Amino acid sequence: MTTLTQFRPAPVIDETTRLLIEHYIFPEISEQLAGLLQRRLAEGAYDVDGAEDLARLVTADLQSVNGDRHLRLKYHADPVPAEQGAATLAAMRRDFDTSLGGAPRVELLSGGVAVVELAPALFPLEWAAEPLSAALTLASRSRALIVDLRANLGGDPDTVAFVCSYLLDERTHLNTMYWRDGKRHEQSWSLPHVPGTCFGGSKPLYVLSSGRTFSGAEELTYDLQQLGRAVVVGERTGGGAHPREGWTVHPHLETTIPVGRAINPVSGTNWEGTGVQPDIPCAAADSLDRAHALALTRLAG
Repeated sequence: MTTLTQFRPAPVIDETTRLLIEHYIFPEISEQLAGLLQRRLAEGAYDVDGAEDLARLVTADLQSVNGDRHLRLKYHADPVPAEQGAATLAAMRRDFDTSLGGAPRVELLSGGVAVVELAPALFPLEWAAEPLSAALTLASRSRALIVDLRANLGGDPDTVAFVCSYLLDERTHLNTMYWRDGKRHEQSWSLPHVPGTCFGGSKPLYVLSSGRTFSGAEELTYDLQQLGRAVVVGERTGGGAHPREGWTVHPHLETTIPVGRAINPVSGTNWEGTGVQPDIPCAAADSLDRAHALALTRLAG
């Protein structure tokens, strides 16, 4: 393990600026940020004792120009693998194993209204397909469904499409991802077939949101809202629409950089910076009761 006396911020800053210039989805912003980090380094702003302090300072500077919350220098208490993305994947696997595969709660409320909580992330589909299918199939017989994303911090776009496939009646264009080179784009569609039983596209559907709802969880919320499929109840979400990748730049530090931008086919834009605005604003703590009441009223009507 690197000791405090061995810690040197300059190599971390140099590698982070190189990665920014090479990979950030907004090249003009990457030049500004690279200059800012190098200037702050020269001024001695990063003369700190350890990696955790450096991560906090650099993250604040990375997010100071355009507020992109996916831009981070992320501290890991345990040493992280050198392979690209390995640090994030290892942390996600630990969360997956302790959250019933990302579906920690399935409950039937009064009136035939089901709640499926998806948290703390929408894990890679090769891991999550089985537990998500089980949870959504179990809830498919309910009269109305509440999908709770209040504690979901993001995840895999393929998993977003997988979940949407249980909540729609036909194959639907959900999102388009545009990449740094400006020449490539990738469309995301719901699937024509899924394992288990679908809830479908006609019964009442509500999505719970909070200020913590972020990234891929925001995409799920936004896609369903823009399609007119779900009523969003709760708080404005965090506002992170750019898919990102991670690079290990120190045994305890990972630089995360957005490499693409999402464009919704209905709105022609995304939720970056603004977050997803709820249809029914209320405190996150009250949103489940509010959505349940809305569902009962609609079913009674």
